[in-house]
Amino acid sequence: MSKIPAELKYTKSHEWIRVEADGTLTIGVTDHAQEALGDIVFLELPEAGRKLSAGEACAVIESVKAASDIYAPVGGEVLAANEDAVDAPESLNADPYANWLFKLKPDNADDVAALMDAAGYEAEIAQA
Repeated sequence: MSKIPAELKYTKSHEWIRVEADGTLTIGVTDHAQEALGDIVFLELPEAGRKLSAGEACAVIESVKAASDIYAPVGGEVLAANEDAVDAPESLNADPYANWLFKLKPDNADDVAALMDAAGYEAEIAQA
């Protein structure tokens, strides 16, 4: 059973979103996603300063099995990419919630409220 922390928000494309105290977002891939991908071997993350639209493919995660796009959960500006994760992509397999991919300043904080909560995400992956 995948871990689904209750305090996070989620997308149908298996990104998790943590809302920080300053309103910025920290984004990563879920436990379910890393289990489905298998051994992660490569990450390509968006550059700081890049403007993203909601749902835009902005990063790539590759495993020994497949390559998948990572999507922006909401529109906003990339503040930082996790270079430690790029240097050690296998860290996502070890703990996908401790190893974020990028940080985003959302254009509209209300967009974040529309994302799935843990119960909604759990229901989503149960149907898959």
